[in-house]
Amino acid sequence: MTSVVAIGGGHGLAATLRALRRLPVEPTAVVSVADDGGSTGRLRADTDRAAPGDIRRCLLALAAQPNALTRAMDHRFTTGELEGHAFGNLLIAAMEESEGSLLVALEEISSLIPTVGRVLPATGEFVELVAELGDGRSIKGQVAIANSEGIRRVHLEPAAPACPSAIDAIGEADLILLSPGSLFTSVLAAAVVPGIPSAIATAPGRVVYVSNLHPQHRETEGFSLADHVGALVDHNIRVDAVIFDPQWIGQPDGLESATSGRPIPTAMPAMVGDDDGRIHQSDRLAEALRPLIAPAE
Repeated sequence: MTSVVAIGGGHGLAATLRALRRLPVEPTAVVSVADDGGSTGRLRADTDRAAPGDIRRCLLALAAQPNALTRAMDHRFTTGELEGHAFGNLLIAAMEESEGSLLVALEEISSLIPTVGRVLPATGEFVELVAELGDGRSIKGQVAIANSEGIRRVHLEPAAPACPSAIDAIGEADLILLSPGSLFTSVLAAAVVPGIPSAIATAPGRVVYVSNLHPQHRETEGFSLADHVGALVDHNIRVDAVIFDPQWIGQPDGLESATSGRPIPTAMPAMVGDDDGRIHQSDRLAEALRPLIAPAE
């Protein structure tokens, strides 16, 4: 069966995993842990830990069947000291502390749900996202960066190493997907973890970027499809092909100049957005990915 690794964070990675659930593949999510907003941000403020929020979304996206535990994991408290916390975030944090390892905690939770496929943190360490702006300023924190314009580059502090299991999964994958989502604060927040760019560069599987439907307000304001690809290339992320919805993001004009002399990604137009162009629709994205999947034996 085809092995697929999807890299990113937020709702875009979860949507990609739901699409992969419709295909004969073995999915693995490599998830950003740099989020610092909402329930996740409060947990990180109390204890230096890898962010659990995007991990929770991916676990639920890969859950074999909805059950009481999956419903509880998505439950958000509305009163008292726990107001605003998602139970799944608390569960991941508690399991990490009790088991002594985020990776072990995710394996245990995956067996309890259970999940179809694996969810791996891009790194198991506490990290913060840092952006360099075009005017020379530096901005720290995922939420602050998402509300900034003129982002040139992002990196993580400290430069914690990638999860070894994530590196192994990328190296063994038949297909590597850079999921849709906020370009700098979700996709690159996972992809720039030290060790991951080089793993992607040398991986035998094809690397496909699934583009956002629209530029992100402020973060990628005014970006064309070529600008999105160019930002990935500028961070030394290999891109062999790009799936995009021309109805919303436009045409792939300028891809040659965006890739700075590197091989030009294959442009793969596909109607993957919903009818309002708000989100990637899982069934449409699955059909766009189907030609990339080797036939099941």
